[in-house]
Amino acid sequence: MSVAENIKKLREDKGIMQKEVYNEIGLKPAHYNKLERGWLRPSLDILDKLASFYGVTIDEIVHYSNATPKAVTLEDKTAAEQVRLIAQLNDKDKSTVMNIIDTMLTKQKFQTFFGTKYSTINKAPHRGLLFIVLFSQSYSSTFIRNTSK
Repeated sequence: MSVAENIKKLREDKGIMQKEVYNEIGLKPAHYNKLERGWLRPSLDILDKLASFYGVTIDEIVHYSNATPKAVTLEDKTAAEQVRLIAQLNDKDKSTVMNIIDTMLTKQKFQTFFGTKYSTINKAPHRGLLFIVLFSQSYSSTFIRNTSK
């Protein structure tokens, strides 16, 4: 299929009207219609706006098939490949991944500092205490603040 056919099929498969697409990406109706008919080739900027609008990559627009993609397993990927795959996610999914990573790193710091698992800390008799642990590269200081009232 051509890029124009892919653009049209992607829109139709998502159940979106042309008007919504051309308004969102800032094109005149006639210009967008010509893109879908193949009378005009989309610029890289237009492809980028379409990819952002649909939450896909430019490559997915160019090679669109609406087939269910093969599951990606991160176990078989190098760290660089994993970062590249994460970079292809939409902003919401990127944020979710980063929050998970931050949570895991924080949990690991707690475990290292206290020499125990975080779940053990939550069950301890001092549950009313909120421990704020600040790790500083220059001072390696730890501050503990009691927030129970």
